[in-house]
Amino acid sequence: MGIAIAVVGLFVLAALVLVGGYNGLVGKRNRFKNAYAQIDVQLKRRYDLIPNLVETVKGYMKHESETLEAVIRARNAAYGAAQAAAAQPGDPSALKSLATAESALAQGLSKIIALSENYPDLKASANMSQLTEELTSTENRVAFARQAYNDSVTEYNSAREVFPAVLFAGAMGFGSAGLLEAIEAPEERRAPKVSFS
Repeated sequence: MGIAIAVVGLFVLAALVLVGGYNGLVGKRNRFKNAYAQIDVQLKRRYDLIPNLVETVKGYMKHESETLEAVIRARNAAYGAAQAAAAQPGDPSALKSLATAESALAQGLSKIIALSENYPDLKASANMSQLTEELTSTENRVAFARQAYNDSVTEYNSAREVFPAVLFAGAMGFGSAGLLEAIEAPEERRAPKVSFS
């Protein structure tokens, strides 16, 4: 009788650990999905600002139409990658595609901003100043949202990799989630040359 009670007790304990672990992983997965939704909101805000920026500079930069068209193509590619990532938050390949598309878009936007320095009337434009400020603000929001997402993903991945969750997480559909990393242009990764001569 004592052995039967011990076996039942172990079974109940194992069931409680399994249920608790499962529920914990569901909560953590929902947190990182919510955190990705915050990134998605900020990315959509930025994607909506870009056509306004292009329209603002188009009149001034008539000779830079190729650059403007490249930015619109990069914006559309990034928008598509963001939609794919939003459909499956945490999917490493979708996040890598998004990071690559975002990097191309950031390069295009920085080129427009740099070129605007050559056009004093554009640089002095209130509309251009407002759009640049909004884009900068949005970039900061994206960075904060990305950090919150990455923190949530790290917490989720850690929870699924510790004992006893590691025994059942994969079998119950709790796959590893990917981080959203910012990809810089290769020239941004190089150390700057400093000369004191």
